[in-house]
Amino acid sequence: MTNFEIIKKFSDNDAISEILTRALDNEPIGLQEGVSLLECSNLNLLGAAADELRKQSAGELVTFVVDRNINYTNICSSKCKFCAFFREPDSKDAYVLAIDEILAKIDEAVGLGATQILLQGGLNPDIPIDYYEEMLRQVKKRFNVQMHAFSPPEIVHISKLYGAGIRETISRLHEAGLDSIPGGGAEILDDRVRKSVSPNKIGWKQWQEVMLAAHSLGIPTTATMVFGHAETLEERVKHILRVREMQEKYNGFTAFIPWSFQSENTQLSGTSTGVDYLKMVAVSRILLNGHIKNIQASWVTQGLSVAQVALNYGANDLGGTMIEENVVRAAGVPFHSKSIDEFVHIATKMGRPVAKRDTLYNILERY
Repeated sequence: MTNFEIIKKFSDNDAISEILTRALDNEPIGLQEGVSLLECSNLNLLGAAADELRKQSAGELVTFVVDRNINYTNICSSKCKFCAFFREPDSKDAYVLAIDEILAKIDEAVGLGATQILLQGGLNPDIPIDYYEEMLRQVKKRFNVQMHAFSPPEIVHISKLYGAGIRETISRLHEAGLDSIPGGGAEILDDRVRKSVSPNKIGWKQWQEVMLAAHSLGIPTTATMVFGHAETLEERVKHILRVREMQEKYNGFTAFIPWSFQSENTQLSGTSTGVDYLKMVAVSRILLNGHIKNIQASWVTQGLSVAQVALNYGANDLGGTMIEENVVRAAGVPFHSKSIDEFVHIATKMGRPVAKRDTLYNILERY
């Protein structure tokens, strides 16, 4: 089916059709056009265009990684309003994992086939600087795993402990064993929103500084977005376009991961639906076309069924099996790690090939 035929089949809006036709012709889509897409009620039209762009960019293959998400501390000075995970230092369930505990968790994960460890924690002022480097060194000494660790707010926090700049901090952590950086702490890359929901966290330009510094050093990262809380549609689009602009410098983002906000046990309310989520995935693919190949579907927040549908709305990756996850669980979302068989089943049921990958999207095994 040609681009024109795709639009013609689903379209009932000439203005939206014109935007999508340009997107399918690989023309970049701007801010107001992105807002118009989010305002569009024709989900099938957006999905059809995004699915075609997914085929052009990533092909038919559905991918996933076997991983474990380890949170080394839940003590955090940031106290974001959207977070149900953080604790005060004197809380009865506050913790800092000893390095031996982290090693034991990784040992268990590797035994279950994990190739990636997603390691993140709160901004804990009482953790000494040598904890981070020693922990990375110990992991690398014992295991052949990708340490996908320390979101930009953590990097900035650690840089203050070092008394060093962002680039030097990333270099030191990289030398100790840091392989790649997750895109956490992005939320919405707009300081109006950030001052409202996370006033003690870094601004969007510092998030950008960390990512560009990492990319300039050859260290890959992901980019995320948490939507459905205090942001406008324009601010959602602005977030994606800012990620797109960063990608144009070094091409360092391996994937874009939109998450719908989970409000239970937090100070904010959220109203995102499955339809909102699918629309956000589709528009992300349309806006990032030609810039970021991989769009992850979030089964953690949406469930496996919606994640499966998202594979027809621009997503090509299912993220990780997540042997462990704590942050979203704290926000009231029932959590059960997924098996390889579950991922393989939903992909093959759609008639799509499926493969296990590593953090950098190298294919490890096809099913």
